[in-house]
Amino acid sequence: MEILLSVGLGIGLAAACGFRVFLPVLVMGVAARAGALDLAEGFEWMAGTPALLALGVAAICEVGAYYIPWLDNVLDVAAMPAAVTAGVVVAAANIETATPLVGWALAAVAGGTAAAVVQTGTTLLRGASTMATAGIGNPLVSTGEAGSAAGLSLLAITMPVLALAAVALLVAVVSVRLLRRRVLKARRAES
Repeated sequence: MEILLSVGLGIGLAAACGFRVFLPVLVMGVAARAGALDLAEGFEWMAGTPALLALGVAAICEVGAYYIPWLDNVLDVAAMPAAVTAGVVVAAANIETATPLVGWALAAVAGGTAAAVVQTGTTLLRGASTMATAGIGNPLVSTGEAGSAAGLSLLAITMPVLALAAVALLVAVVSVRLLRRRVLKARRAES
């Protein structure tokens, strides 16, 4: 049961990194500092004062930058590798396995994939918002993403199995949307 909890925690936090890169890492560090979770060996520094200060500044800057028209779309492009990297790191910091190799492999595959799929979904949503509203609706999207990053992070820490289920649902929804887009694009190309 403990492995399921650690996997739910790691993957939940990783998926939250797809919404915002630094906010879930900050929430994780604060929770570890408060004693609400134990980080894997070698990741304790993420609950230290220097890391929390740096993550706090980075999270504030990132959340604020997404409210600037045009910059939000530029950040979406840059955020993909950062989100995947952060997803792998937070998953590795929380997934407990018998060997470090298995933990890192699971973090890379599950954590990286969860972050990438969520980031892809947010990029598509922001693109649709930009097209439909000429960017006027993007601050609403940004608010939803920041709230989702914080909410999913807290859910992962307090109820990891429920967070894992939420991530599975989120990945399914984004995957279906991507598949649907491909099918429609293929049909248009045939006509």
